[in-house]
Amino acid sequence: METDKSLLSEEDIKHRYITPALERVWAPSDIRMELPITAGRVNIRGNLEVRERPKFADYVLYTQSGHPLAIVEAKDNKHTVSYGLQQAKAYAEMMDVKFAYSSNGDAFTEFDYLTGVERELPLDAFPSPAELIARLKEEGHLTDAQVKVLEQPFYVSEGTFAPRYYQQVAVDRTLDAIARGKTRLLLVMATGTGKTYTAFQIIYRLRKAGLGKKILYLADRNILVDQSIQQDFRPLASVIHKVNYAADDRTTITSYEVYFSLYQQLFGENDEERFRELFRPDFFDLIVVDECHRGSAKADSRWRKILDYFNTAVQIGMTATPKETAYVSNIDYFGDPVYTYSLRQGIDDGFLAPFRVINVQTNIGNGWRPCKGQLDFFGKEIEDRIYNNTDYDYNIVLEDRIREVAARITYYLRHTDRMAKTIVFCADEAAAERMRHALAQQNNDMMQKYPNYVVRITGSDPYGKSQLGYFISVASPTPVIATTSQLLSTGVDCKMVRLIALDENITSMTMFKQIIGRGTRLRYDEGKRSFVIMDFRGVTRLFADPDWDGPIIEDPGFESGEGGDGKPTGDGPGGGGGGGDPAPKPFVRADGCKVYTVQETIAVYDAGGKLLKQENIIDYTKENILGQFGDLHAFIHEWNAAEKKQAIADVLAKRGVDLDKLKQAMKMDDVDDFDFICHVAYDQKPLTRRERAEGVKRRDFLSRYSGAAREVLETLLESYKDLGIKNIEKADVLRMKDFQKFGTPGRIGKLFNGKKGYEEAVRALEQELYKAG
Repeated sequence: METDKSLLSEEDIKHRYITPALERVWAPSDIRMELPITAGRVNIRGNLEVRERPKFADYVLYTQSGHPLAIVEAKDNKHTVSYGLQQAKAYAEMMDVKFAYSSNGDAFTEFDYLTGVERELPLDAFPSPAELIARLKEEGHLTDAQVKVLEQPFYVSEGTFAPRYYQQVAVDRTLDAIARGKTRLLLVMATGTGKTYTAFQIIYRLRKAGLGKKILYLADRNILVDQSIQQDFRPLASVIHKVNYAADDRTTITSYEVYFSLYQQLFGENDEERFRELFRPDFFDLIVVDECHRGSAKADSRWRKILDYFNTAVQIGMTATPKETAYVSNIDYFGDPVYTYSLRQGIDDGFLAPFRVINVQTNIGNGWRPCKGQLDFFGKEIEDRIYNNTDYDYNIVLEDRIREVAARITYYLRHTDRMAKTIVFCADEAAAERMRHALAQQNNDMMQKYPNYVVRITGSDPYGKSQLGYFISVASPTPVIATTSQLLSTGVDCKMVRLIALDENITSMTMFKQIIGRGTRLRYDEGKRSFVIMDFRGVTRLFADPDWDGPIIEDPGFESGEGGDGKPTGDGPGGGGGGGDPAPKPFVRADGCKVYTVQETIAVYDAGGKLLKQENIIDYTKENILGQFGDLHAFIHEWNAAEKKQAIADVLAKRGVDLDKLKQAMKMDDVDDFDFICHVAYDQKPLTRRERAEGVKRRDFLSRYSGAAREVLETLLESYKDLGIKNIEKADVLRMKDFQKFGTPGRIGKLFNGKKGYEEAVRALEQELYKAG
């Protein structure tokens, strides 16, 4: 008897009809089912982060070398054959796949991106891998050179993860362009999305295809070169050489395949002759320019001299923030990006961390004017004008403002996590030192325990630079707070940074994006699920700028070949600032200008920089408690009716309220959940847990019990003072050290005539705890 398909679930349709139809022409090893394409966006709800379900493709069909060729979406038989095609096309476009299919178990609907044709195929007529590749060739999408590249697998090992979908697309599009003969390419990928890993896979597959024998990887900072060699490029360690033009010998330097270098080493102002001795113009087949927005965008830069010298090599520029101004242009040299993966996409896909913004406004943020004849610390009269956030640390130094900024940063860390990695961006290197000193004073308890709790990491500070490796390490707990001017603004892989404090005037969108990128790396399983931007200068107004996540276009005012540094943007390679100030700035001691915070607002933005909500977390909590429980009488009824009080906390957690975290932030750790809720939402005066426990004793509740049973309840009451109601409800509490003298939990239960009697006694104790008076 034939099965009625309409009674079958989607899983049954897949198992009985779709999978067998695919396996008729595809090797089972090349069919991936329920493949997660994204990680699932992390959403900020109140003071919690919640990850959405990832996007899954029902089937992704691969070549033997591991390249996706087709997407198939399945539906149950209550739907039409084509019902899942829109979803299949969405995934196909994300993965850059040219064939999308839908099926309900009766047939397949195919959409061919090469021809734009949508058609229905019988269940037994699904095309084979060879047929799809042949169609790619017929439509001119694949040349023999491209097929050769396509046949090369990605590098995957026990220590190297398989590429994410966007990395695979970036690599394939780059290799496709190279195979077609393109020699200048631009890849734009948001900070934290794996540009270096992508470059490694490009180089690995090019070498395997025999299209790149000598490869140069260019960067402008040692930390970027060393990070790349030690991490993503480790599988190629045996063929890698870090160029040292002073020590290298031209007779032996040819023995390597992948070369890493600082551009300063290759084409220093006085090194051109030595450079030309080591490398002929046709020495390299491929050059990868890391963070290309910093140098190669200028037509007269030293970067450009290197690229012009090796003009026969394929050249790939990589950046998170391509620069397009009237003075510099990446597009003019490299062309339009072959692939762009933005910060917005990274957050939406769940590969990058979302963020909150805390805007801190001080009493002098919008203006401070000195008194008539007021002198600074040096005895000089302060120019009589109105100073504001654009002046502080640039044209005048206010001691108390520095203290207040350090105090607000410290306050936040004290009430969240004292060991949360933090970067404070300052006006210049001198300002970074003043901030380091102020933060050290604010955190003297941590400095006593960890002498490097706060460090300055800037371009001219050898000690600070020696701590950079420890700061960016996931394993090293210190340094925790790094003050900097520009050294940490670009390129450096700060995996665990959870707080970025902005105390620098930033007008360059390129610089702003790079700084925000220091926090976007997501380490979900290690607890880093979002990050916070604390803004003391109003810099986050740039989120409202259309350029925040807009299209990348060449500035119409740019004229190719004309040099000039343009307007200073503060993102040069040197790490900022120089060691000292060109002229002493007025320095105003604390008694000359008192500074205090007048307002803090918490804002949550979407990935496109749109303001989703601006809120105070206390107001958010109150709103959600009232929304869940209504008035005070209703809440008390719900509380008393709850068999276990943990249920109340669980309900609020679903609304984005973590009671324990919020109590900690408000310095109310010693307050019971009941009192905390009544205080925040209903303006009731809270009692501490100790006060509630003393009330139970005062009312002589314990006299109902005698002997060891009474001692057990007295011990529970003491545990309540320290742990709270949710913990004494747990059966595991009886396994704690304080209860061991009474024996096992089973033995303790017998003191109350069994488990049920013990639970009734605990229930009675809870009711007594929450009596008024």
